[in-house]
Amino acid sequence: MDGEEFSVENPSQLLQSASDYVNYPGVPNDVAAKEFLDLFPLPVIINALQTKSEVPGLEATLVACLERIFKTKYGASFIPLYMPFVQVGLTADSQLARCLACKTVSCLLENIDEKTISAAQLIIDNGVYPLLLDCLINGNEQVATASTEAIEKLAGSQKGMEIIFPANNSDDMHLGNLSARCSSLGRVRVLSLIVKLFSVSRDVASAVYNSNLLSLLEAEIRNTDDTLVSLSVLELLSELAEVQHGTEFLSKTTLVQLLSSTISNMSKEDILRSRAMMISGRLLSNDNINMFIDESNSGVKTIISVIDGRLQLESQDLNECESALEALGQIGSSNQGATLLLTISPPPARHVIDAAFDKQARGKQLASLHSLANISGETRSGSNIILNSEAEESLRCLIYEAASKSSKLTPSGLFLSVLRQDSEVRLAGYRVLTGLVARPWCLMEICSKQEIINIVTDPHKETTKIGMEARYKCCVAIHRAFMSSSKLTGNPALAPIAAKLQEAVSRGPYLADKINREAQPMVRTAERF
Repeated sequence: MDGEEFSVENPSQLLQSASDYVNYPGVPNDVAAKEFLDLFPLPVIINALQTKSEVPGLEATLVACLERIFKTKYGASFIPLYMPFVQVGLTADSQLARCLACKTVSCLLENIDEKTISAAQLIIDNGVYPLLLDCLINGNEQVATASTEAIEKLAGSQKGMEIIFPANNSDDMHLGNLSARCSSLGRVRVLSLIVKLFSVSRDVASAVYNSNLLSLLEAEIRNTDDTLVSLSVLELLSELAEVQHGTEFLSKTTLVQLLSSTISNMSKEDILRSRAMMISGRLLSNDNINMFIDESNSGVKTIISVIDGRLQLESQDLNECESALEALGQIGSSNQGATLLLTISPPPARHVIDAAFDKQARGKQLASLHSLANISGETRSGSNIILNSEAEESLRCLIYEAASKSSKLTPSGLFLSVLRQDSEVRLAGYRVLTGLVARPWCLMEICSKQEIINIVTDPHKETTKIGMEARYKCCVAIHRAFMSSSKLTGNPALAPIAAKLQEAVSRGPYLADKINREAQPMVRTAERF
């Protein structure tokens, strides 16, 4: 490929043509790729890339050009014939060339017709996988990212999974063994790859779990004293917690116990404890919590207990406090989680309710209001909104107790004080009322304050789309609860409230005027010259 027969006489002409091709608008297509390769065949381009002409910008332009060509079906069809070029690129000194080689492997896996040739077999025959791992560990950030993406795509086939997850645990290419040989940066990159693989599919996640690779993340959290490494690993755990099919595997690990230890460890940095709390909340949110609940609820209760313990400390960092309150809100988004927060003695939800109506610390109040909305069922539907009798009584008592300790004296006074604040706090207040109004005692409190009804039915109150929608959702919830209460609908004194709610619901979230102003045709005398 580097012989004289493939040399280019005028590198500047190649540079200009390649630049034009790279900057050609639109998605790369087969026609444009063929036209370019008819002018400059692949051996010519590759030779110019390898000989590193002194023409400024040639390497970067040719790399971008080849990347664009290989993204087309036509261009990718040549990749099996140029696997030696891919090998050389993966071991090149140039980071641009290594990045191109990694992306070329991705293009091969994306565009190859498996009926005619196996991309995974090509990778095996040409020893590409070990070279991709070397790029992951030793390349710059762009090369490592491109390598990770190529390995992710390789995991999309059964043959590819066999390459990535060898049956022999002592294999040098086993990711656990590779991690053990790496620097701290290399280990974080391997762990990042594991997380990316875990998210590919349930089958790949199962292979990650069965290969004992999740234990690498656990070990890194348990053993490292490096704050930056710990933070990086916690961010990876945060990604794991977002994987839809991941909870069933994560629940079988010691992850919850490790997060509990991190949260309760006073020697850890505040930021690490905060991240551990947020990840815990995400793991135990919504239906996820079912995976972690055993007969004694010990793991979940431990997490809740250590977060509760952090909130009891007066010297706690404000950001850490907000993270703790948000985590409780995430846990409380499920019926089971909210029940635990309200029935454990003393109930951890007391921190959320106390801070929700405290205007002295706005950040804490906002976090608490949104968390209280979750606990009260704003994000749940149907029969899941209302909790069991013990939890419901605890929720009612905590709110009345908070009111009795304030100058407002009643829950309705607390609700009104929130709705009188700025739009961001008011939005959180709408969410709280949307959830709480399913309880008859809360409905009575709302109806006892005409100003609350005036605010939630006022079409001019909010100016942002999210604010209008939150206000309207709150109004609809109050109207629904009102109409389902025979006690209230049968009270003539409350008829004006019913009418006002009905009118507001009929109006919709966005229409501020009663009259729907539509475009009207205008009849005018034509101007004549």
